[in-house]
Amino acid sequence: MKNIAIFASGNGTNCENIIRYFENSETVCVAIVVCNNKSAQVIKRAEKFGVPVEIVNKEGFKDSSRVLPLLAGHNISHIILAGFMLLLPDYLTEAYKNRIVNIHPSLLPKYGGKGMYGDNVHKAVKENGEKESGITIHLVNNEYDKGQILKQYTTPLSPEDSADDIARKVHALEYEHYPEVIEQLLSR
Repeated sequence: MKNIAIFASGNGTNCENIIRYFENSETVCVAIVVCNNKSAQVIKRAEKFGVPVEIVNKEGFKDSSRVLPLLAGHNISHIILAGFMLLLPDYLTEAYKNRIVNIHPSLLPKYGGKGMYGDNVHKAVKENGEKESGITIHLVNNEYDKGQILKQYTTPLSPEDSADDIARKVHALEYEHYPEVIEQLLSR
């Protein structure tokens, strides 16, 4: 059994989707959700499934003696980012090298980097008149959105699509594909 930690900061729909996906798995367990925002909706979503939640604020993430023992205490093999809004510190990307996965709401390298998340991405895609968008599932290193790409999935866009329409299409791809790519990675 591989124990994973999900790091999340906000609403938690991807987190809940991952928890549901692995709920009855014999090979993967969502052992903990780590959140940097004490008022995030993801906390209630995780608790609804009985998954323990640990709140670690931005300052706490700077302290390796806080986070690494927390993960070791849950025997974490991989970290899954699901709407996590902090750049991970070097000590974490080194300790979990090639074992941290993120999902980004665009086809990287387009629309990646600091400040490019959520609606910011979808608005930029709309403003630039892109004919497609999608998701990128990638390994995490110490730069925003620069890790090795594992998979990309696309969705066609029409000129009539609003940023909200683009977001809905991208979210559908996230829910469909993120858990299965995580499962594929963990089965290696």
